[in-house]
Amino acid sequence: MSYKSPVYGVRAVPIEKIQPNDYNPNTVAPPEFSLLYQSILEDGYTMPIVCYYDAERDRYIIVDGFHRYRVMLDYPDIYEREGGLLPVSVIDKPLDYRMASTIRHNRARGAHDVDLMSNIVTELHDLGRSDKWISKHLGMDADEILRLKQITGLAALFRESGFGNAWTPFDGEEPDSAREPTSGDFDDFDDVSDEIYYIR
Repeated sequence: MSYKSPVYGVRAVPIEKIQPNDYNPNTVAPPEFSLLYQSILEDGYTMPIVCYYDAERDRYIIVDGFHRYRVMLDYPDIYEREGGLLPVSVIDKPLDYRMASTIRHNRARGAHDVDLMSNIVTELHDLGRSDKWISKHLGMDADEILRLKQITGLAALFRESGFGNAWTPFDGEEPDSAREPTSGDFDDFDDVSDEIYYIR
């Protein structure tokens, strides 16, 4: 068997060498964070945090486990008991794959901040990843990706989307065909019923 899971190579890393990533959309409410502290106080660290090792800077960038990391930062009793060391398993992946790993870890157990999730989709788009790639690696369907793109309001994110001729983005002034009708527009329809139906 040639593959060996990262958990078999757990390292004890000084917390000063660990830093959060800047994209994690997972949030924990204060009661749950207090419960996490209590769990670590009673049971110790039972799971390592997951990091990418940046050899140039000798820093470990968190992929998963930010709140376990924060417990050690926020609670001196945990820091002292653990000697300032966190258990870390290391994955060696480029940024887009690390982002996907973070989302997969989070979606299996937690809640996401929607705005931050839309930022993730934007950043992956900027890195050249397609909707199909995002769907496969983040476990999202096309509708969810579309909704997250809509939150950003960036037209560039919709390049891949297939829209009919009725949807035409434009810059500047509205064409005549897009303006609201006025009463004069109906002068030729005097014999038509006053009841008008609008398609929404």
